[in-house]
Amino acid sequence: MNFTLFVTALSTGILFVAVVTILAKLISPRSFNEQKEEPYECGIPTRGRSWMQFRIGYYLFAILFLMFDVETMFLYPWAIVMSELGPNGLYCVLFFLFVLVLGLAYAWKKGALKWQ
Repeated sequence: MNFTLFVTALSTGILFVAVVTILAKLISPRSFNEQKEEPYECGIPTRGRSWMQFRIGYYLFAILFLMFDVETMFLYPWAIVMSELGPNGLYCVLFFLFVLVLGLAYAWKKGALKWQ
């Protein structure tokens, strides 16, 4: 029963996305203009090259932020059911936080958090 419900919901979702995407392509207005193809930032035309390379440190900083942000989101469901989990649930989340702190210490030691 659950598998049939899952397959039905999944296929309905995929079908809905496909139909809406195709319908949008068919009925959306199109106008091609050379000016629309130009890159801009905040409404101001760019000067020079639009594609520039950024240092890898920015990407590492962003990935670390996302990683810790997503892992912190796992604490909310735990906080809701904490009273039902008992001491075992507390030990599990303390281990989870310990692993997070180890990851943060490793990133800090490697210098991934330095903004230079």
